[in-house]
Amino acid sequence: VAAPSGAGKSSLVKALLEVDSRMELSVSHTTRAPRGQEVHGREYWFVDNAAFDRMVLADDFFEWAQVHGHRYGTSRRAVLQELERGQDVVLEIDWQGALQIKQLFPHAVLIFVLPPSWDELRQRLTRRGEDRPEVIETRMVNARQEVAQARHFDFVIINALFETALFDLKTVVHSQRLRYAAQMRNRSQVFAA
Repeated sequence: VAAPSGAGKSSLVKALLEVDSRMELSVSHTTRAPRGQEVHGREYWFVDNAAFDRMVLADDFFEWAQVHGHRYGTSRRAVLQELERGQDVVLEIDWQGALQIKQLFPHAVLIFVLPPSWDELRQRLTRRGEDRPEVIETRMVNARQEVAQARHFDFVIINALFETALFDLKTVVHSQRLRYAAQMRNRSQVFAA
């Protein structure tokens, strides 16, 4: 799941995880400092640049990218552990990372979350009260490039009304579980009979 900052990606993913026990979140590593009530290991694994460099050199990431002046990466080991347990894994990442994941996992489902308007996006960034005005301006400029990448995604959810956007997200997840290959993998005894 990818989106520009302020579109509601994190809130939607959190709500999805609360109602779907077969879904696990891959917690990304980042070089940025924690914001607000963020906790190390819950929202992100917060690491310094040297540690991130070591992880890149050790090929510890499936993907990594620089976003808003900080680096973010998806742990190879953590994702593989969840997949081996039979869990569906949701990655809450930027568009660069999503496209890298699609190259590695052609069956990955890419979902892009859009705000209902540019004005609403600006209001959301301002309301959350975490960024200085110049940071909000940078995020708005970056959002134009990010939104342009939505065409590379399988699904687009417009987060105008949270409950509707969450319903749409749950619908995408559920529909993917009904695909032939997924049913064959998860319910092989039915097909064998």
